[in-house]
Amino acid sequence: MSTSTGTAAAAPPRRAARPRADALRNRERLVTAAREMFVESGPQVPLDEIARRAGVGNATLYRNFPERADLVHEVVLSLMARVAERAREAAEQESDAFAAVRRFAHAAADERVGALCPMLDGDFDKEHPELRAERERLEEAVHGLVVRAQEAGRMRADVSVVDLMVALFQLTRPLPGTACSHMDRFVHRHLRLFLDGLEAPARSALPGAPATLEDLRREACGA
Repeated sequence: MSTSTGTAAAAPPRRAARPRADALRNRERLVTAAREMFVESGPQVPLDEIARRAGVGNATLYRNFPERADLVHEVVLSLMARVAERAREAAEQESDAFAAVRRFAHAAADERVGALCPMLDGDFDKEHPELRAERERLEEAVHGLVVRAQEAGRMRADVSVVDLMVALFQLTRPLPGTACSHMDRFVHRHLRLFLDGLEAPARSALPGAPATLEDLRREACGA
């Protein structure tokens, strides 16, 4: 009886026990939980509390985000993308140009865009290529809403996209010593007052000139 002298074929590599989709879902849960808790309590919330809300272990959190700065970076990207999507949805679903601006503004307020500001303090890399690209997509989407409303004669011509975004930042930042959730009943009321002032025809002339997007990048999230 003959025996084979050939080299045995190598066994195929084993697949990972957990599918890639499961790992991605855990990452998304962590980003969602972090975004919610940063809005509620600020970016220094304990990381183990974020993992607990996401329903994952601390090891999963640190495997995805070894440093707090990594998680903050991802949350800022996610928040910018969500707000840009709210602008695109408003443009697509509202035939009236100013109704689209109004819809976007209230949707952006619900996302608590003002929570971005505390997260951009300190050593945060505001000019990271991913962040710059996401910021540009957001600016383009909101700029399109404003231009459309102004060209339709529905929005006063002496304001800019920066006037809208700065108001959203300010109105959605909690007052010192208050929890963000306590502001919910005021935000949309005050936002409605502000939006009424954006509609054309204007009731008064505004002092100065509208700020530019560069002004917003430099100053909107300052101290």
